[in-house]
Amino acid sequence: MSASRAKPERSAARLELTVQMAVSATGLPTRAQLRRWLAAALARSAAITVRFVGAVEGRALNRAYRDRDYATNVLSFGYDGGGRDGRIEGDIVLCAPVLRREARAQGKALEAHVAHLTVHGALHLQGYDHQQARAAARMEALEKRILAELGFADPYAGET
Repeated sequence: MSASRAKPERSAARLELTVQMAVSATGLPTRAQLRRWLAAALARSAAITVRFVGAVEGRALNRAYRDRDYATNVLSFGYDGGGRDGRIEGDIVLCAPVLRREARAQGKALEAHVAHLTVHGALHLQGYDHQQARAAARMEALEKRILAELGFADPYAGET
C-alpha cells in the first residue's frame, strides 16, 4: 500500500465512552461494539456518551432541540469549542424502538443499522452534515467507507 493510500493512524486517538441504557438492552450492541464503531469514525480523541432511549424521551428531545414532534433514530449533541486538547465532546442519542422498526422495515440486521447510525452520529460530532447536496454526498461516502471497513454493507443500497 502506498503512503498516500495508507489508512489514517488512529492509535493516538483516545476515546472516553459512556453508555447509558434508558431502555432494555436486549438486542442492542455491547459497549465493545460501540467503541469499535466509534473508533473507526473518529479522526481525533473524543469523550462521547451514547444513550439509548425510548420513544417518549426520543420525541421530547427531538421536539426540544429540532422542533420536530416525533421520535427520530439518532440525535447528536456536540459541545462547542471542543474539550481538552481539541478533543471531540458530545452525546449520541439513539432511539431504540425507532431503530428496531427501521431495521425491520429496511430488511437490515439491527446491529448493522445501529452501527450505521452510531457512525453517522460520530460524523455529526466532527462537523459533518447533510443539509446541502454536496455535504450530504461527502458524509454518505465517508459513512459507506467506514462501514465497509467494519464489515457492514452499504446502508444506502436500495434507497432512491
